[in-house]
Amino acid sequence: MPKAKSNSLSILALQKFKKNFWGVLSFYFIVFCAIIAIFAYVLAPDNSQNANQMHLSIHSKPPGFEVKMLTIPSQDVSDQSFLSKIFFGEKNTDTEIPIDRYTLQNNTIEISPYSEGEIIELSKEIKFERFPKGLTSQEITDTYIKTQTFILGTDKYGRDLLSRMLVGIRISFSIGFVAVLISLILGISLGAIAGYYGGKVDAMIMWLINVTWSIPTLLLVIAITLALGKGFWQVFIAVGLTMWVEVARVVRGQVLSVKQMQYVTAAKALGFTNFRIITKHILPNSLAPVIVISAANFAGAILIESGLSFLGIGAQPPMPSWGAMIKDHYSYIILGKAYLAIIPGLGIMSLVMAFMLIGNALRDALDVKA
Repeated sequence: MPKAKSNSLSILALQKFKKNFWGVLSFYFIVFCAIIAIFAYVLAPDNSQNANQMHLSIHSKPPGFEVKMLTIPSQDVSDQSFLSKIFFGEKNTDTEIPIDRYTLQNNTIEISPYSEGEIIELSKEIKFERFPKGLTSQEITDTYIKTQTFILGTDKYGRDLLSRMLVGIRISFSIGFVAVLISLILGISLGAIAGYYGGKVDAMIMWLINVTWSIPTLLLVIAITLALGKGFWQVFIAVGLTMWVEVARVVRGQVLSVKQMQYVTAAKALGFTNFRIITKHILPNSLAPVIVISAANFAGAILIESGLSFLGIGAQPPMPSWGAMIKDHYSYIILGKAYLAIIPGLGIMSLVMAFMLIGNALRDALDVKA
């Protein structure tokens, strides 16, 4: 006997979503970016905290740039755990020196620091005693002198741009999740209360919504950020506190419509509490538009954070942020090194576009009339 086909609305919506090419592609792209965000320090060539290894002699180099790099190990012993290194980066105190060439002498390595022919620097001597004991001169050079390739080039401070991009994706994902979570908690709660109870409660909440909505989003975020102070978590809270308004209005409208249904009247007749009616009967039937709005808000939060970082009140240095990377390098566009600003700009654009496309796909999939 053939298995009966389910007519569940959620399964039908999932089937419709799977048929949307751009929606499915965006979903896999977002999952791919999420994996990169989690394991950024494992994938990044520079796994130091915030990918902040600076080499000023090789600043603003083009993608694919190669240089010999001498690493002088630190004498400090780090007690950092393995998981801490994976998720938060390595507390790297080693000294890295880009070099043009080197020669081995008695108990020393004579190096010529990288200068690209602009400035002829005096050679330096590094004694073997600065390296672990028991290594021959050949073992020292094989272990501590490597040719390093900067796939996306270096920024104006000589940091690896690829590593900064990989670690910076964490900021964009974090701001999206936290801001959307705050907006959903506030928006759904206030919208459901306003729509269900009506009267003075509805009027008061609508007044708060209209006042908040009348203030330009970026201006309100800047005001909240200045009140809370500059920093990582302050930006999350500020963005979340400005994105709940649209959620609240949509939820209120949905609740006003759904609470007239017969099953809600039956629930009241059975003596169920208002809290149970709202959470068990009304909200589950009102959240389809909220899911679509959340995807759009995720994209909006990434853009707002990038704008705040560009203005210098977002994530603070040395923490990598795509918006801050554009701020640091936008002047290079007219200096023949536009890629320094274009690469993080493309990162922001692709992530925002993915969330917008997945929002459109969810809207089509959850459209009951279709």
